[in-house]
Parts: sequence; C-alpha cells; structure tokens
Amino acid sequence: MALTAWQALVERANLQPGQKVLVHAGSGGVGTIAIQLARHLGAHVATTAGTTNIEWVKDLGADVVIDYKRDDFEKVLRDYDVVLDSLGGQTLEKSLRVLRPGSIAIGIAGPPDPGFAREIGANRVVRLATVLLSGRTRLRARRRHVRYSFLFMKASGEQLRAIAALVDAGTIRPGVARVFPFESTKDAMAYAESGRAKGKVVVTMADLPLTHPVMPPIAHTPATLTQIPCTEGHGHD
Repeated sequence: MALTAWQALVERANLQPGQKVLVHAGSGGVGTIAIQLARHLGAHVATTAGTTNIEWVKDLGADVVIDYKRDDFEKVLRDYDVVLDSLGGQTLEKSLRVLRPGSIAIGIAGPPDPGFAREIGANRVVRLATVLLSGRTRLRARRRHVRYSFLFMKASGEQLRAIAALVDAGTIRPGVARVFPFESTKDAMAYAESGRAKGKVVVTMADLPLTHPVMPPIAHTPATLTQIPCTEGHGHD
C-alpha cells in the first residue's frame, strides 16, 4: 500500500508543493498513506470517503473531503494536477474532468495501458490487449489534454527505507484498526468484512515449534504479522 502511494505520487506524478491532488477512497489502504504523503510533499489534498470516515481522513491531513454518498466530486472539484484513482470505471472517467490541462490521472485499478506493457516487457499480444483495454480512457484523456497512466506497484527496498524513515519520524501513521491473536482469525475476518475497520486488521502469529528435521534449531523466532484487507464500502468506507 505504501509503495503504491509513493510510486504514484513521488515517482509517477512528481508531486510538487502547492499542487492539488485528489486521492480517491481516502480511508482505504492506499488512500490513508497517500493523503499523508501528499501533505508531507506540500500538496493540497482532496479525497473521497464515506460519511463515517470524514473526520478520520481530515485527521490524516485531507484539506477537502467529499462524502461520496451525498455529493458528486466532479461537481465540487476542478483544476487538479493529479488524481490517484483506486476505483476505476465511472470514477476514473469522471476524474479526468476535474484535471487541469497537462495534468495526470494515475489508475491502480485499471485499465492497464501500453506504457505498463512496455515497462514489464510484455509480448505483442499483451501489448495489443493493453491498447484495446485502455483505448477509450486514453482517448478521453487526450480530448481533455490530460494524461492517463496505469500503475502496478513494483518492489523497491530503497523506497521502503524512505517510507520507513517517514513512519519513524511520525510523518506517516500506519493505519492499524485492530490486532487479533491467531486463534481469533475468524473474528478478525468478520471484523474486516464488516466495513467498520478504519485501517488494517492485523493477526499476530505466535512462535511455532520446530518440526522440520532438516532445518537447524531456531532460537526465539520473532512473532510475525499478517494483514487482512478490509472491506471498504464502494472502495471508500
């Protein structure tokens, strides 16, 4: 989640102080990090969220919050420099209309575009498929003199270290809604699926006894954490 936000705002958009960015689904995994990162970069941040999460995303640093259940962001926002869209479909199409000429919409829910195909070294069939899948979106973007770019997160130790430094400094607060022990995994899943969780639901796994005869003895293996994605109503709650 954090890498996706970093690669979208820092690497792809090159977000600058004073620019305006719209982060869709601000209470989601990517959204919570993206809001905080954008604020750190000096940007003006707007986001969409459900009614119950409005105060929370404001606390994360959002300057403008659109309640998607009551208002249409397209009618409220205009002349934005960057849109980070994690929803796709109609939301992406409407997002193109809030951008100023020369700006960019970055989609992480699709459709994949030819730039993505080139980046991964895809074969001709896949390249053609991305041309067809993203054709309508790219055409609509060109007509409005803006750009559409699909982002698929890639691993980067250097970027993770930069993000970790921001977390250590308190600039970015990871959103952990609740922690469950491993034996309560069913409860954790139910809580995640309820849509009430603000952030990640974490399951802690206690040290397991060594049973494999080939492995050398391991002393005091640290506990590990497993994250359960939260169910977010319409990608916002």
